[in-house]
Amino acid sequence: MFWTIPTIMTWTRIVAIPLIVGVFYLPLDPAMRNLIATVMFVVFAATDWLDGYLARKLNQTSSFGAFLDPVADKFLVCASLLVLVHLQRADVFVALIIIGREIAISALREWMAQIG
Repeated sequence: MFWTIPTIMTWTRIVAIPLIVGVFYLPLDPAMRNLIATVMFVVFAATDWLDGYLARKLNQTSSFGAFLDPVADKFLVCASLLVLVHLQRADVFVALIIIGREIAISALREWMAQIG
C-alpha cells in the first residue's frame, strides 16, 4: 500500500522541509521567523511519532513506509542544522557530528538488516 495515511504524513514532512527553511529568509522580524520555524519544526517532528502510531493502529505498515520514515527524519534534521550553521546559530563542528551520526546510524541499520 503506497498511499496510506502514515505514508502521506511522511511525504508531507519531506515537502515541508523547504517551507521550514524558507521561513528563515522571509522579510519578518527575526524573533517571528524563529517562532514560526520552531513551531513548524516541532509540528512536523511530532508527525514522525504520529505516522508510526497510525501505521500500527490502522495496520498500514509497509516496507516503503519503514524506509521513507527515517529518510524524512534525517532530511528534516540535516536541513535544519544546515540552516542554523548558515545563520551562524550552530557550530559547524557540532552540526557535522550530528549529521555524521545520522549517516552512521542509517548505514548500520541497513547493514544489520542485510545480515539479518
